[in-house]
Amino acid sequence: MLVGFVLLGGVFSTLVLFGLLMAVNGMGASEAQAYLLELAAHPAAYPNAWYELMLLQAVNHLGTFFIPSLLYWYTIERRTWNQFSPRPMNSVAGVGLIALIVVAFMPFDGLIIEWNQGIHLPQTLAPLEQWARDKEKDLEGVTKYLTTFNTGLQLVIALLVIAIIPAIGEETLFRGVLQRNLIIWTGNSHVGVWLAAALFSAIHVQFLGFFPRMFLGALFGYLYVWSGNLWVPILAHFVNNGFTVFMVYLYQRKLVAMDIESTESVPVLGALLSGVVTIGLLYYFRQINRSRQIS
Repeated sequence: MLVGFVLLGGVFSTLVLFGLLMAVNGMGASEAQAYLLELAAHPAAYPNAWYELMLLQAVNHLGTFFIPSLLYWYTIERRTWNQFSPRPMNSVAGVGLIALIVVAFMPFDGLIIEWNQGIHLPQTLAPLEQWARDKEKDLEGVTKYLTTFNTGLQLVIALLVIAIIPAIGEETLFRGVLQRNLIIWTGNSHVGVWLAAALFSAIHVQFLGFFPRMFLGALFGYLYVWSGNLWVPILAHFVNNGFTVFMVYLYQRKLVAMDIESTESVPVLGALLSGVVTIGLLYYFRQINRSRQIS
């Protein structure tokens, strides 16, 4: 039933997107569809493409993740928002560690990204792999376009659309609803965390980033289990996306020398140290919050 809510939400958000295009640009349905495809393929050819794509992304995300999750939670499970968090935020210890944990994890996740990009499917599935790689190459162009900021206003909009909205929407669905139910159904918190993380990664349909995104999802999942408050993984998700966006902005302004989007090899020693530090911080976070866990 949850899948049905998500699918209906996706259809509804798509209709809203077409409605917006038709209303703003005075187009018919077929014209709006053609315009949207052309906008995604060649955004630089349109003067307001950056703002339009950001608006479309925000509407799509809210309609696909956040709204369906809340409808399912309120109407099917008959629960309230507060029931996502059995432990009050002011009772969660070590909230200040969340940002440190997420940033410390990034170099290790970078090593997983590099390893994932080197994975090849069996020869019989070579056409599927090629399709996946071509699809991601196409997406790289749009991503690069949307993360090129000419003004401070664009940075603020990007933080809202790329960091805040996904953090709330995706964590509500994958950790608040899905992971919680998977833990109940399987009777095992670890199984629930990793299944939800795998689904979280799979829904992004990015073959070259499946494993790093799954590990990131598991990180958010354990933070939720050990804290008992949904705002903790939401905060972690926001830090992950927001830190990246902000560092890209600083690099483009030549205020920092590090290009966080660089595909250069991650030093293995540094990445392994990152993994050890992350595990240590997670263990400490778990210990100081061990008195209560999600039931």
